[in-house]
This record gives sequence, C-alpha cells and structure tokens, in this order.
Amino acid sequence: MHVAGLDELWVYLSGNPLLSLLVTLLAFALAARINKWLGGTPLLHTVTLSIALIITFLLVSGIDYGTYFEGAQFIHFLLGPATVALAIPLYDHRERVRQLLWPLVVACLAGITTAVASTLGLALLLGAGHETVMSLAPRSVTSPIAMGIAEKIGGIPSLAAGLVLITGSIGCALGPMIFRLLGVRDPVVQGFTMGLAAHGFGTAHSFAKLGAMAGAFSGLAMGLTGLITAFILPLIITLFGF
Repeated sequence: MHVAGLDELWVYLSGNPLLSLLVTLLAFALAARINKWLGGTPLLHTVTLSIALIITFLLVSGIDYGTYFEGAQFIHFLLGPATVALAIPLYDHRERVRQLLWPLVVACLAGITTAVASTLGLALLLGAGHETVMSLAPRSVTSPIAMGIAEKIGGIPSLAAGLVLITGSIGCALGPMIFRLLGVRDPVVQGFTMGLAAHGFGTAHSFAKLGAMAGAFSGLAMGLTGLITAFILPLIITLFGF
C-alpha cells in the first residue's frame, strides 16, 4: 500500500474509538498466548502483560489515555456485569458458605487488619508521604473500590489503582508457592485467601487454576473485603490521626 494511503488509514483509525477496543482485545489475546507459552506462570500474569503491551502501544502511537479510554470504556462497562456474575457460582455453594460464615467473616477481618497495619507501618517506616500512604492503604481491595477509598481519605486514585494491580500480581505469584509450603490443599481456604489478598487477580487465578469452588470463595472474599474495607478504613485513618 502507498505510504500516503497508510498515513490516511492511521489518521482515520487513531481518531476512531474502536481502535482502542481492538487494541485491548488483541493485547489480551497476545498476552494470554505468551503466558501459556511460558507455562502459565503467575509471575507474568496475563493482565499484567496486557497492561504492559497497551502502555507500549500508547507510548509508540502517541495516543493519550483519554482518547484510548473512549474505546476501552466498552470493556470497562462489562466489569460490572462480570462482577455480579460471580454470585452465580457462589449461589451454587451457598450451603458451604452458610456453614463457614463466621470463620470466613473473622478471617476477612483479620486479613484486612493485617494488610492495612503492615502497609501503613512499612510506608511510614520508609518515610512515604501522606498522599502515598493514603494511596497504599486500600491496596488489597479491587480497583474501583480502592480508587474511591483513596479519594475519600486523601490519597491519589490513579496511584491506588496501580498499587492494586501490583498487589494482585504479587498475590498470584506468591500464593501458590505459599500454599505448597504450608500444605494448604482445601480449595475453600485457597480461594478465600486469594480473593482476600489479591482481589480480582486472585479470583481469576482461582477460577482458572484452582477450580469452581475456589473461584466462588475467592469472589466472596473479594466482595467482603471491599465492602468491609470501605467502611472501616476511613475510621482507622481518623482514629490514628493520619
């Protein structure tokens, strides 16, 4: 094709929101193939690879994030129905949830307290600024909730979203190894732990690698952690005068 024709085609595509949608889908498909080629290692999670590929594309093409999001918002919209759909496998295991309700609630509270306390303690010990500390505090909940909490307590929502992604990637990388070291084989414990520590990343990993039971309890942990953290984290911040 003539160079002038390619330029005209690029000018047309770069101004079309569907380009962002196409790039996002292609990046995820390519990342999934790379991850599969590497043996499905959680060290290079499909979502993390997809983000790296999309960032590279935006830097090379010069397209700003606002323009990209005009097309990618269609996928963003589907996150809501996908999250609600997690209730379906949970409903299938409702009797198991009812039997373990109180142990799960206690485990969730212990996990949130540990995550928040260790994060705030390490951040302050390393001399992080107030905005950074407030952005780190909700790192163990799913991105939309973390961004809302960070905004409420004086953090930076975009930084909080990035830290949530890093937390999820690390959780997926370390979780399976910790389960092997501790001899944890119960899919309920594995799934709930992954959802509690690694939110959406952990839930996706649980459904893909640990089975439907683990995925259902991971989704439950993700929802409970987000709900409880949204209520108690601002109170903790106020109580300790951050």
